[in-house]
Formats: sequence, C-alpha cells, structure tokens
Amino acid sequence: MAAMKLFSKTIENIEKVSIDSDGSIKDRFNKLAIPTGSLGRLEEFATIYASIKGSSDATIRHKVVFTMAGDHGVSSEGVSAFPQEVTRQMVKNFLDGGATISVLARHAGARVVVVDCGVKADFEPVHGLKIKKVGYGTDNIARGPAMSREQAIKSLETGIEAFDEELLNGIDIVATGDMGIANTTPSSAIIACLTGADLSKVTGRGTGLDDKGVERKTNVIKTALSVNKPDPSDPIDVLSKVGGFEIGGIAGLCLAAARHRTPVLIDGFISTAAALIACAIEPKVNDYLISAHTSTENGHKIALEKLQKNPILNLDLRLGEGTGAVLAMSLIEAGVKTFTQMTTFSEAGVSTPRVEK
Repeated sequence: MAAMKLFSKTIENIEKVSIDSDGSIKDRFNKLAIPTGSLGRLEEFATIYASIKGSSDATIRHKVVFTMAGDHGVSSEGVSAFPQEVTRQMVKNFLDGGATISVLARHAGARVVVVDCGVKADFEPVHGLKIKKVGYGTDNIARGPAMSREQAIKSLETGIEAFDEELLNGIDIVATGDMGIANTTPSSAIIACLTGADLSKVTGRGTGLDDKGVERKTNVIKTALSVNKPDPSDPIDVLSKVGGFEIGGIAGLCLAAARHRTPVLIDGFISTAAALIACAIEPKVNDYLISAHTSTENGHKIALEKLQKNPILNLDLRLGEGTGAVLAMSLIEAGVKTFTQMTTFSEAGVSTPRVEK
C-alpha cells in the first residue's frame, strides 16, 4: 500500500512545463553578443533546461547517470548473443569503474549510480550501488507474464526511490542507463504494443544477433504478445506482461525526475521503451525528457517519433548503460553555460546589428 501511495503521490505532483512562458529566455539570447539564432540547438537546450528549472539563472553542477540493472527470463529462448551471467559481471564492472559508462561519466563530470532492480544474483552493499531488487530476474515472457502487476508498480517505485534518495546529494540533470542481458526483447515488445508498429520494424540485432537470431527473436516476441495480450491503454499492464524490472525502474526514474522538475536525458532503445511507459502513465512527463541520441537498434526511431523527440546525437551507438545520454549531457551543459555566462552586446561594448528601415 505504501508503494502505491508513493507512486500515486509522485504522479499527482508532476507539473506541465511551459517553454519560455514570459519570453525572457529568448529576450536574453537576443541581447547576447552573437548573431540571432547562431548557436542553433544549443539555444534550444538552454531554453528547455531553464524552462524546466523555472529560472534563467539555473546552472548545472550535479550530473547523475542512473544505470538500472535487471535480468530477463526470456534470455533462455536464445534471444541474446550473450549469456545471462553477463548482467552480474557488468554490474561489477560498473562498480569497479572500468565500464564504458564509467569512463564517459568521468569525462562528463557525472556520477554513476547503479541500481539493482532485479539481477539474478546477490551483491554486497558497496558505494555507488543501490540494491532495490524486485525479484531475481523476470519470468519468461514467451510462457507468461514477466511479473505481477504488484511487481510492476514496485519496479516503478525502485526508480522513484533511487531518485528521491540521490536527490539529497544534489541532482540538476539526469541520464538514464540500463544493463540487462536480453532486454531489447521486452523493449521491442513494449514499443510494438505502445506504438502499434509492426514487429519486424522494432526488432533488431541487440548485442549482435545474426539474421537467423533476429528471426528467432522476432518469433519469441510475437509469441509473448500473443500469450500475454498486454493492454496498450494500460501501461502498467504492458510493463507487467512484457516488461522488465530495470525498464520499470527507468520509467519510475522519469516520473520522479519530472516531479522534482529535473531534466532527463533518455539514452537508447531500452530507455526510450521505458520513457514510453512513463509518458503513458503521465503524459506531462514528456515535457521533461530530452532524447540523447538515435541508436542503430531497429525501432528506436519509431519510439522517438511516438514521443515527438528530436535526438541530439547520431553516433551509431547501441551499447546502452547510459553512454549516449552522458555524452549528450555535455552539450546540454554547453548550451546552459553559453546562456548564463556570455556577455550581452552592451556589456561587451559590441555594436548591435543594424536594423533595416
């Protein structure tokens, strides 16, 4: 009951974002000692950030990437090129600081928070790890539901709790990340369900499947949707029938960030599937989401179109972990710094552009 209360309270306190409601952000950009609009999308990033924060003086100091981890019963169907134990091994690599996200987060000046939402292994409590296990991996979606409805709500709550706890250490902007062998399979199922797209358009190679592997994976997802019949009008039903604990965690993170007026950089395919769940639960969440990049995974563009997001980067990434999101974080910060630190024409003693009469 307490979990449901936290979930409901979070949703109830999400406000709509009005982009530059009084025109003050655009007015300041027009006064900066640059040609109008010359900073392109950097101006867009600064405008979104300042609008979410409700202040033209908002800066970015605390950057956090949450990497949510969970295992999937459907991995037994041979839908991934890697064995399930890699999830546990990679979580250890994150905590040891040797993973790609660890390197890129250090580069961006962001701290990494790893959340065990449902890995099929136990971890010793260590700094940088939040143990919020909903279960030891989901059930096989090709045979039945991934989890119960109660577990789905609990998985959403793991993300809400993780954000709320970390907020005490300061959070100005968040990047989402994931780790879970076979998790492109439930993500494809979620995206197919919530967008109505054909399975062949949203099912890709994941960690490197060959053509035969992709065909097998597509058939497994088709079976999962047929067996479970997730209701597209009920996002929690979709999450419980064909989702994942870490996918629910990311969706919950989006809800919590929106509640606390914090911009969220959505990473790749799995994070975008989770964002679809969050926005279906509460559409106002979409105001707080920024798409970091477009991955090479089939269906990512379809999911981004559903969210009406224009991704920042296109680097042919398909790793997950939050790598694309943390790279894009630096560009958001660059936009905000230009907005808050540059001098105006008058301050710099630079002549303003001539006005044609």
